[in-house]
Amino acid sequence: MDEALWVFGYGSLIWRPAFQYVEKRLATVDGYERRFCQASHDHRGTPEAPGRVVTLAPNTGSLCAGLAYKLGDDADAVLEYLEVREQDGYTRVSVPLMFDHDEKGVGITWIAAEGNPSWRANESLEQVARLIATRSGPSGTNREYLFELERALVSIHIVDPYVARLAKKVRDLL
Repeated sequence: MDEALWVFGYGSLIWRPAFQYVEKRLATVDGYERRFCQASHDHRGTPEAPGRVVTLAPNTGSLCAGLAYKLGDDADAVLEYLEVREQDGYTRVSVPLMFDHDEKGVGITWIAAEGNPSWRANESLEQVARLIATRSGPSGTNREYLFELERALVSIHIVDPYVARLAKKVRDLL
């Protein structure tokens, strides 16, 4: 694999990257799972009523599938844009990526680490569903975020039982 700069998307970057890239590929990251355990005060909620957004939660033996975007000549501008977009507890990290045919690479992603002020890992699936069903912020409703992620995962043939269960619980509340 070449020394390309890749950005790994596992949440809204899958369905709304909003930046230019030269290539997009399915990729997985080992040792993490997608979880709605990060409060959103700035995009899908407000400071008074934060929504919930996805992050990568460490889990030995898990694989999280998503999309990797190969950046081009404007990589610095893209990374600057993503630093603003991925705030409220998220930190930029490098992660090993696995592509098809045993190809490997290194990607950059943003993870909301356990213990940041917006971390909410102790909520049940039912509690998270109730919040997502009712919260909204400057970027739209929290349920739109969940449903767009679910739709995007299905469209690229990524099976995520957690996202599917959560989406069903939110639909049942509407």
